[in-house]
Parts: sequence; C-alpha cells; structure tokens
Amino acid sequence: MTDAVLSFALLGALLTITPGLDTALVLRAAVTMGRGPAFATALGIGAGALAWGAAAAVGASALLAASSVGYTILRVAGAAYMIFLGVRMIAAALRRGGRSAETEAARSVPTFWSTFGRGFLTNLLNPKVGAFYLAVIPQFVPEGADPLATGLLLALVHDVEGLLWFAAIIMGAQAARGFLARRAVRRTVDAGTGAVLLGFGVRLGLSSQ
Repeated sequence: MTDAVLSFALLGALLTITPGLDTALVLRAAVTMGRGPAFATALGIGAGALAWGAAAAVGASALLAASSVGYTILRVAGAAYMIFLGVRMIAAALRRGGRSAETEAARSVPTFWSTFGRGFLTNLLNPKVGAFYLAVIPQFVPEGADPLATGLLLALVHDVEGLLWFAAIIMGAQAARGFLARRAVRRTVDAGTGAVLLGFGVRLGLSSQ
C-alpha cells in the first residue's frame, strides 16, 4: 500500500504543478480578491477533486464513462459554466478600466461560500477530471485492498498536494501584493483567467469525448 501511495503521490505532484485551469483560478482569486477568497477557491477545487475521486473509487465514474448521454450532459453543463465564468471575468476586467479606486474598493466583498462554490463547481462539472481519476486510481489500488478506502486515500493525497501548491501560489501573490495591487495588473489577471476559462469551456463543449 505504501508503494502505491508514494507512486501516486509522485504522479499527482507532477500533475499539480502543471499550469492549468485550477492554478489560474486560485491565482486570479489571490490577486483580485485576497488571501481568504483564494484559499476558499483552493478548498473548493480540492472538494471537487475529492468528490471525483470518491466517484471513481465506487465505480460511478465508470458508469458515467459508459453512458454517452450522461457524459454529454455533464460535458455541456461544464462547458457552459466555464464559458459563463470566463465571460464574467473578461467583463470584470473591462469594467476595471473605467472605475475609480474608490468605486472598486466599495465593491461587495466575496464570501467564503461564493468562492468555494466557484472552485468546487469548476472541478465537479469538468468530466476530464473524472476521466483522469477513472483511468489512474484503479491502477494504484493494490490487490486485495478495499477499492473505496484506497481510492479516497489516493484522492486525499492528491488534494493535500494541491492545497500545498495553491498555498505557495497564494503566499507568493501576497508577497508581491504591492505590484499585484495595481489596477492594470488586476485587469490583466482577470482578462487572462477569463480567456483561459473561455478557452477550456469552448474546447470542452466541442470535444466529442
């Protein structure tokens, strides 16, 4: 079991530090909203990944993979949600250009649940995450081990690695907050993250599998 966990941890670490949608979401939250919302986003992403890991462990992901209709519904819903978020972030970047610092400071403060939910839904509505867990987790379940318990353990290991990586990103953003606090930088981060989400959403929507 120890060898399986360590091997999976190595694979998970390599995947975690690969730039992608999750990293972009957390970085954007750290730059535009602050440390608290960024950690809430990271926790939401972790919860979504853990849910997929549990689904893969009990075979729900396999059922989804076997059902083309179910997969298509989830794929379209995920694509629509990512496109929606991307458009909102790009619109926010455009609004920042014509808003004074006082007006920007007076915006409503994001709540824990709103930022947690954004991270959670982004991962939960991404069938590619489920496909990854479905393909990888069974390969690391030792013969004779309980599939559910092992699958949850492996997903939790991946979650912890992700949270450590996100914490490093958030702390780095905080260390550079003097530069990142500039409105031009925030606009760039909003626009860049929105473009990434939009691209992921369009690619997912056009994907046939």
